[in-house]
Formats: sequence, C-alpha cells, structure tokens
Amino acid sequence: MKIEDKLYLDRFVSDDTSHLIIIDQGVCAQCELKPCINTCPAHVYQWEGDRISVAYEGCLEDGACRIVRPYGNIDWRYPRGGFGVSYKYG
Repeated sequence: MKIEDKLYLDRFVSDDTSHLIIIDQGVCAQCELKPCINTCPAHVYQWEGDRISVAYEGCLEDGACRIVRPYGNIDWRYPRGGFGVSYKYG
C-alpha cells in the first residue's frame, strides 16, 4: 500500500494556529541540505522562493523534522488538545 493510500485513512482536525514554527527564515535560507523538506513524509515543508512554507495542517506528528533540524530552527510542539491527526488504523 502506498503512503498516499494510508494517509487517506487518517483524520486531520486543523487548528487556526500552527504548532510548527520556523524561528528564523534566514537560518533556513543558509541551510544547504534542507533536511526538513527531504525528511517529512507528509511534505509539510516546502521551499518557496526564498523561504520555507509550513503546511502544518497535514502534519503527521512523527517528529522527523524535530530530529533532522541541524540548527534547531523549528519550534515543534504537539497540536493543542482536540487538534491534529487521528489514526484510524495502526
């Protein structure tokens, strides 16, 4: 089963504020490998022009970006209670 098929089974309840915050866009601009973009299975992070955009609404809350951030430039928290992803299977 492809990841897209598995993601279809999950339910996302989006908050109006992000639980993923880029602390300094300038740090991201200087980061050559941009591991947050390449590691996130949900493609939450995208490079757009000269900055990172964060589509927090689709976050799987797996913490991959928290582990690979070389400069600690992502303030990662779980969403507030009642918000985020709910897994239906596994």
